[in-house]
Order: sequence, then structure tokens, then C-alpha cells
Amino acid sequence: MLSLQKASTILGAFSAEQPEWGVRALAAHLSVPRATAHAYLAGLTEAGFLRRTPHGKYRLSWHIAEMGAHLTSSLPWFQDARALITRLALEVRSVAFLCILEGEDVVAAIRERHPDADIDLPLDIYLPATATASGKLLYSFLGLTPKNFAHCTQSSITTPDEWKTEVARVRRLGYAYSIEEWIPEQCTLAVPYHHAGQVAASIGVQMSAERYLREERQIRSKVLEIVREAEELH
Repeated sequence: MLSLQKASTILGAFSAEQPEWGVRALAAHLSVPRATAHAYLAGLTEAGFLRRTPHGKYRLSWHIAEMGAHLTSSLPWFQDARALITRLALEVRSVAFLCILEGEDVVAAIRERHPDADIDLPLDIYLPATATASGKLLYSFLGLTPKNFAHCTQSSITTPDEWKTEVARVRRLGYAYSIEEWIPEQCTLAVPYHHAGQVAASIGVQMSAERYLREERQIRSKVLEIVREAEELH
């Protein structure tokens, strides 16, 4: 899983704003040795996920787009959810996200960032279940028990008793939040996204802890309102 997580981090660095990377720049961006960045770029290129440009840099290949098309066609709610993420990012002026479960792994499937958001777009694709709002929400609503606890910061949940208390709170409130439990000085808020009467994903926003704590009630109300309106339309 560690190798998959590293590969996903490399792929996650490519975006519309940064469509190509050289080895040196990517290594500096991810704070990894150049040899490590080069090895993963070469491996992902050989596997067909990246292609090398005439200038010696790397871009995502069309194989990624083809796989994405297959994925979204298999999830009938995905396109509507993508539009919802865009709306959340615009109206809350933050990073907005959609997370799903792959087995017991929490995966950030969509992320968008408003230009005025007060944090950068996170690169991690696989998220720690017990330290993130999405992990707490998906595990709580789907009845999963974590095998271990990710000690990301001093605020992270690290014991079964703390987790049990948190699960009860998430189920009672109907949403989850993470206050500096995954990344210092950042907070996330996640609410369930329903399809066919089931929780299909978690949707929410991420921002600085300073802003979240200052505007918590307004942010929560806005996110719940937007998601509820979207679900009522479908």
C-alpha cells in the first residue's frame, strides 16, 4: 500500500494548473529525493499512466482519461456530484472534496480549490480514516471499525474509546469534522452524499482552522444547504 500511496501522490500532483512536471521540480514540490521522483515517474510512464514530452517532462496519459471515463460511467451519481463539488468550492470559497471508500481505504476522488481559498490543494489521495472528517463519516455510517489509528497530529484520535465517542457524535449530528487532526492548522467538514437511499460518498470543505473556527456555524449551514438542495433535485 505504501508504494500505491506514493504513486497516487505523484499522479495527484498533476492538475490543470500544473499539467506537466520535470523530475527536479516534482522532487522539490513533494519534498522527496530526485531518485525517488524519477523512479516513480519512470514506473508510471512504463505502466501507461504518464507520457514523456519532447522536452523531457511528464504529463498524464490518455489512459488515465479512459480509466476515468469507465469509472464515472459505472457510478451514475458521479457527474452530479462533480458539479456539486464545483458549487461548494465557489460558494464557500474553499477547497471542496468528495471522498469514497475502496474497501477500507478513504480515497479523495474529487477536489477543487477556489482561488481565494486560504489553504493549498492537498495532494494526498489516500486519507487516514481516523484523522479526517470523511473517514470518520464514512466509517461511522457504514459501520466499519478501524484496524489502527493514524497519529498525524497531537489532536488525532488514538484510542478505541475516543473513536467510539466520535462515532456516536457523528451519527447523532449527521456530519463529521476534523479540527487539526490530519494537518496542523487545517480543518475539514464532511456530510454524507446519498444515492438510492444509501451513503455513496462524503462531501465537504477544507480550510484553515482559523477560518473554520471563526465561521463554523455559517460554513456548516451553507454546506448542508447546498448538499440537501442537490440531493432533492436528484
